[in-house]
Amino acid sequence: MKKAMEAATARKAAEAAEAEKKAAEAATDSSEEALPQGWEKATTAEGYVYYINHNDKTTTYTRPGLSDRPTEDVLPAPWQELLTPEGRPYFYNPETSITQWERCSNSFLPQLVSGNRSGAMASAQPLLPAPARQAAKHTKFSIFYGADEYLEQLSKKYEEYDELAALLQAAPDGGHDADQARAAVQKAEAKGEAKTGTMLTLDVDAEKRSKKTKRAIPTPNIPEPMPAHLAFMFTKISPEQKMYMWNIYTLIFVAECLDVVLYWALLMYGPSIGIGFGASTAIFGTIMIALCVQNVYILHDVIHGATFPPYEWQNYITHPFADFISLPWMDIIMEHNRHHNSTFDLLNHGEFGWDPASWLYVLQEWTWEWYGWLTVPLVPFWHWVGASDTGGLFAFLWWCKFPDAGPGGKCDKAFYTKWLPTRVKHVAFLMCLWGAVWLLGSLGMGKPISEGWFFVSMVSCFCRIGFSAAWTFITNFNHSHWWNEFLATDPDRTWPRVHATMAFLLGGRHRWNEMLFHDVHHMCPGRIGAMSQRGRFHGWQKVHDACVEILAAGLWKSDDEETLMEQHQRKRSMVLKSRK
Repeated sequence: MKKAMEAATARKAAEAAEAEKKAAEAATDSSEEALPQGWEKATTAEGYVYYINHNDKTTTYTRPGLSDRPTEDVLPAPWQELLTPEGRPYFYNPETSITQWERCSNSFLPQLVSGNRSGAMASAQPLLPAPARQAAKHTKFSIFYGADEYLEQLSKKYEEYDELAALLQAAPDGGHDADQARAAVQKAEAKGEAKTGTMLTLDVDAEKRSKKTKRAIPTPNIPEPMPAHLAFMFTKISPEQKMYMWNIYTLIFVAECLDVVLYWALLMYGPSIGIGFGASTAIFGTIMIALCVQNVYILHDVIHGATFPPYEWQNYITHPFADFISLPWMDIIMEHNRHHNSTFDLLNHGEFGWDPASWLYVLQEWTWEWYGWLTVPLVPFWHWVGASDTGGLFAFLWWCKFPDAGPGGKCDKAFYTKWLPTRVKHVAFLMCLWGAVWLLGSLGMGKPISEGWFFVSMVSCFCRIGFSAAWTFITNFNHSHWWNEFLATDPDRTWPRVHATMAFLLGGRHRWNEMLFHDVHHMCPGRIGAMSQRGRFHGWQKVHDACVEILAAGLWKSDDEETLMEQHQRKRSMVLKSRK
């Protein structure tokens, strides 16, 4: 049956293209004149076709003229009914690549509601644009933004940063905005401006195998047909959800700024009410560490679900307290996606090219040897001095590698027109921010300006502790041999006490899922995204159970010899299947 489904799936692309062609021809022949007067055809952000009746201000998924057919018999666009070689019907959605046995009727479609779009999160009921709405006029710094406008900006951003689009096209699953990235790459190719280079492609030989391990590029084992209860893991998040995450991101930055002001106030006025330096620092430090841990997690969530911020100014607030010099947001996105393109398997670092995070693994790569325990304790300090993605040392490492040199070894012209200005503006913002902290700790406390260094040092120290702790968990623990061997001992990954403790330290069990299922994340970093991101919208338990089931089926399709990580995954699968 599996081979039959694979054969049917292989034909569905051609069938989908033919169906789209026929639909386009039908649209050309009949156009919108075929609709009754006052009706308009539209599409939701999720790709569903619906119809607006301007006469009575109502909406419906059923095309006018088909109302005499039972609603449940009308197959909603873009779903298609296909047949296996045995003649059994199944249903395929070309927008999401989901296949299922169950017929998708209009009763399963999201509810349509009238009115304007808002920035509210709407995971279950996508909002319907108001009829005949005029385009809103907003500036880059406007605090009001509609989901439709944000969606429109995404395509423009991928065209502007076509390097990212090219990088995502080389990813195992094409990225979370695969359609926009593909369109941007095709547009650049049409102009003869397609981006290439070692940082944007996989490092493979003529047979498309890794030069390091000689393994072929593995294929993510995405369920086919897609079970209805797992579809939420592979479904693209909505524009409203993207904006919601950026609102949370902005809130964290504001809270960090307020915590610095609180520290200043405690040092200034605390002694008069019995709060000394030690207590003031402990209050400030505890809050700042917790905020910086959340900063790293929301950064990771946003990279894999809402890459581009709704507003230009949000590019500057993503991680300014991490270090005095750091990568701009767009560089962070590029280097992190490069990491995923280089390291599919958690324990084969840099298998398909240079991995920017490689130097973060150096101190732990020999953890199975006794002398590993002499270097592993240095990992948090290595992050603290700036070796993590948001640190100053890491920034210089990445800047030496990207962008690739142009023809003849010359600098890529995009370096001067795009990347250098972006980096200069980011560093200028950091100087202003830390300069303000310096002034607050000197003149703001009635001291000479030369004494502001102490206040800056204390603020930076606790910020670095928070960022270092979070990156140590996300980067080093998740990619360590010891941790993955430990996870293999319990395929259900359910330890009540550990769950409770880590949920408290990391800010929720949806965050802890990132530690438990980072291998699932690496299988589909674009389509699935981050575990904590999915948990935010669907609940940690639902994500946890879905990941267990995905693991049981195996993460990769490959004919090569099993890697150590795949052996761990097979062990989990065997244990899970034996329990059924």
